[in-house]
Amino acid sequence: MPPSYRKSKLLRRSRVFRGSFNLWKPRLVFWTGALAIGVISVGFAKLADMAQKAFSGVTTSGEWGFLLPVIITPLGFVLSAWLAMTVFPNSQGSGIPQAIAARHLHDEGDRTRLLSLRLAFGKIVLTILGLLCGASIGREGPTVQVGASFMLAVARFGGMAQARGLILAGSAAGIAAAFNTPLAGIVFAIEEMSRTYESRANGLVLTAVILSGLAALGLSGSYNYFGTASAAPVHLADWGLVLVCGVGGGMLGAAFSGFALHFGMRIRRWAQPQPLKRMLLLAGACGLVVAMVGVVSGGNTFGTGYEQARGAVEGHALPLLFFLEKLLASFLSMISGIPGGIFAPSLAVGAGFGSTVGYFFGTSIALAAILGMAGYFAGVVQAPMTAFVIILEMTGDHQAVIPIMAVSMIGYVTSRILSREPLYHGLSRNFIAAAIRARRAMEKGPAEGRAAH
Repeated sequence: MPPSYRKSKLLRRSRVFRGSFNLWKPRLVFWTGALAIGVISVGFAKLADMAQKAFSGVTTSGEWGFLLPVIITPLGFVLSAWLAMTVFPNSQGSGIPQAIAARHLHDEGDRTRLLSLRLAFGKIVLTILGLLCGASIGREGPTVQVGASFMLAVARFGGMAQARGLILAGSAAGIAAAFNTPLAGIVFAIEEMSRTYESRANGLVLTAVILSGLAALGLSGSYNYFGTASAAPVHLADWGLVLVCGVGGGMLGAAFSGFALHFGMRIRRWAQPQPLKRMLLLAGACGLVVAMVGVVSGGNTFGTGYEQARGAVEGHALPLLFFLEKLLASFLSMISGIPGGIFAPSLAVGAGFGSTVGYFFGTSIALAAILGMAGYFAGVVQAPMTAFVIILEMTGDHQAVIPIMAVSMIGYVTSRILSREPLYHGLSRNFIAAAIRARRAMEKGPAEGRAAH
């Protein structure tokens, strides 16, 4: 065999190998990113739990420990708000509006201001800081921004160009791993993140959810977020809960989201022309009120509210005014400007509302709490399918499928009538506008410099 023939054959093989590697590299990088989101979500969850326990341990020890939040919480809010504004800008709040905004932006630099590995790190650290000082926040919303940021960063490394689909996939993977609810991750991506079904992104979403879910499953095992419930409507009064929890939860959810959007706009105007100083003052004031509400409630309103919600799902009645106290603490934590989500606190508010309704109706507290969660959650996010699927997966209550579906729809319709604008999409517009203003300012600066020369 001539040497030239052998050489050409080896060359063809190397080209085939190189072409095959280039074909598989983006897929391997994407799969690795999805698995990493699951691992990060589990680690984030464990750190968040440790932070809550640390705060509870400090504030319940000693004779005057219950008054420590009056000092710790405002100072923690101020520190978190300062870091969010100066070191990790665009890490404030839930993180879901940032991911939604990034999907609507076409400029790569604009997206990077909202989703990056640096922001993902800051989001995790500051959310843990918030829980460490007693803020009424959750980690699930922040996990969406972390997942989207990580997926976008890995995709750049792998040479993948579908930015909008990758943000969707990372967001879905974050929710699925945070709650251990794979179906809810998919429905959330379709209903809340995109508001439309994109056939080109469905494979990315499914693959990301499966791989992140497998990683979380391997580290945490199979579990339901709130355990397993088997409450079902039996008496006529039980069916009355559907209407009351749906309408009442939807009204409360609309009030929360409507006031959040209204006061958010008013606060942005008030903060000018000294945004840092005034936002730190606001954070300190909100932290002080959150601390006072927490002290009055016996510590029930601090943190995510997971323990209280799980107790209600297991049939233990919550204090009658818990849902109002938790709603106030969650609202103040949100408008304070510190990073942190509203998913878990919303579920706690809904469980508390349902527990109170169940107490007055004389029905099953467990069923009432589950229906209260569905009604309020659907009212806040205005995403009934997500509310239904996420609560069904978290509680495993398949005996109440129809009531949960009905309450979710009633809560959504009620909220939609009272507050026309969905919360996350209303908040996302602020980030879109800010990103465009920042880019224009950067473009204007060099242009003015060239004109001067």
